[in-house]
Amino acid sequence: MIQNDVLIVGGGPAGSACAWRLRQQGLNVLILDKADFPRQKPCAGWVTPALFRLLKISPKDYPLGLTHFNVFEISLKGIKFRLRTDQYAIRRLEFDNWLLVRSGAPLVNHRVDQIEQQGDRFIVDGQFETRYLVGAGGTHCPVRASFFPLDTADRQQGLIIAKEEEFPYPIQDPRCHLWFFEDGLPGYAWYVPKAGGFLNVGIGGAAARLKKRGESLDQHWQRLIHQLTEMGLVREHEFHPLGYSYYLRRRSPTARQGNLLLIGDSMGLATCDMGEGIGPAIQSGLLAADSIATGKPYSLKSIPRFSFPSLLRLRE
Repeated sequence: MIQNDVLIVGGGPAGSACAWRLRQQGLNVLILDKADFPRQKPCAGWVTPALFRLLKISPKDYPLGLTHFNVFEISLKGIKFRLRTDQYAIRRLEFDNWLLVRSGAPLVNHRVDQIEQQGDRFIVDGQFETRYLVGAGGTHCPVRASFFPLDTADRQQGLIIAKEEEFPYPIQDPRCHLWFFEDGLPGYAWYVPKAGGFLNVGIGGAAARLKKRGESLDQHWQRLIHQLTEMGLVREHEFHPLGYSYYLRRRSPTARQGNLLLIGDSMGLATCDMGEGIGPAIQSGLLAADSIATGKPYSLKSIPRFSFPSLLRLRE
């Protein structure tokens, strides 16, 4: 039986950030993840200067591909305008692996099936024993599923389904384009050029509202592809998008039960306007680590529910 102070299920940004902070506090940490790293992860890859400050580095010190945007080209129900901003885009393939390696925590490639609580300890699949168990496994995190079950209303509320693809492409337009509520889509779509000649395009919408209308996300995906072609942004590319889902931030998500803690997308922390998840995930991982290490309460109050207020402040 492998024993640790803290076992983290999920090696993405939330889990890696949590492990990094815990190891700084001298705790013995192990990460479990079903995937081998580096691994592909569909994501527009938004990160902010504030996120780099949380990680104790500056953007210029980040050693891998980084694209900076000081303007967003926005279309809101067909009304076009520019929004000044200070945002970056990373490739998750690179960023997540960098965070994991930087944490210094060992990773075991393992799919979690069964979690038991025995007194003040948790046993995972009869192989791993820990005092603190942290769920960082995303939307389908086994820790959340075992100890923080969602009822039908919770599963429907705030569920976003998405399609996107990241691929090498001879980019002609280096600007970032965002479309909100185009053609009745209850969500938004994006075109994000990335470093190294890669392009990310995608679309996300509220699952419940699409179902109520009798629409599919694929219908809106086809409209996006047509629009990208008409605008000359992407031509003669055979798309193979990946589908996934995540939850927007609820007002009072359950984050902790005793020595069980949830972080990142395992409890749904993506911002309610732009679906930004990396920053909230990392912040929650750091907050959970501080709570474990110091005994102070684990609170999510400092994590913003919306992205746009911070974007608008950058214009002042």
